[in-house]
Amino acid sequence: MTKTLLWYGLSADIHPSQCGRRPRTMTFRVFHPQSQSQSHPPSRPRGRLRRLAAGAALCAAALAPVDAAAQQALGCLIEPSQTVELGAPVVGVVSRMLAERGDNVRKGQVLVQLSAAVERAGYSAAEQRSRAQAELASAESAEAFAHSKLQRTRELHGQAFVSAVAVDQAVADHAMAAARTRQVREQLEVAAQDLAVAGAQLGQRVIRSPLDGVVLERYASPGERVEDKPVLRLAVLDPLRVEVLMPAAAFLRIRPGMAATVLPELPGLPPQQAQVQLVDRTIDAASSSFRVRLLLPNPDGALPGGLRCKVSFAG
Repeated sequence: MTKTLLWYGLSADIHPSQCGRRPRTMTFRVFHPQSQSQSHPPSRPRGRLRRLAAGAALCAAALAPVDAAAQQALGCLIEPSQTVELGAPVVGVVSRMLAERGDNVRKGQVLVQLSAAVERAGYSAAEQRSRAQAELASAESAEAFAHSKLQRTRELHGQAFVSAVAVDQAVADHAMAAARTRQVREQLEVAAQDLAVAGAQLGQRVIRSPLDGVVLERYASPGERVEDKPVLRLAVLDPLRVEVLMPAAAFLRIRPGMAATVLPELPGLPPQQAQVQLVDRTIDAASSSFRVRLLLPNPDGALPGGLRCKVSFAG
């Protein structure tokens, strides 16, 4: 669409797509403010300065809708940056609930304990087997004795006091004792692996927080059986996420890292500074809009999630 600009009696026709680059052609018309009679033909513009001024003002007018779309306050929604529903990795019965709705939790904190009597017994037995060193000590002593016996037998055979059969027997005894020692060591290694498995099984009876956040909902109580349903719902409130729907006219103006001011629709809360994190790369044809996500720092947790807000972008 071609726009006509009237500025100090000077008009120019130019297409908005020509803004930002030198136009191929321009048509200027000068009007006398005191007389708009058809009998006075418009005179030609005098001076390059007036032509440049008219072109600059026209470009500003052409871009004004885009700037207004980027700067006006738009509706938005403040949400938690992450929401997680915690479930149990195994089927079990809740033994203890260590968190309540509204509690602040830290990453790695124990929130739920499932009944684990069998798993504790299995872990204790595996721990005892992994620490059993008596059998290994016995096997090593037997191997050392067989080794010294083999050396004496060889010495006696060199002096012709024993036969070669006795030497062969001593060699066989030493080999059996050494094999027994290796077997016991392998058994201890297997016991250590069994201990690790038992520890992992016992660890599955405890549900820990995967993040720093707050408990939104509690779905289970002690004595309940949990299988495929969540037991807790957690949310991260620092930072918060701000979702805003932008008109397509502002698509080229919004960039990641851009600053914005967010005004929560809650009395008593001051405007907050946020930063653009994500800009959709597609525009919805039906609504002629695109989505923008901002990150809003909330270190003291003063801002709750779920608030409606207004957002305006700098520049």
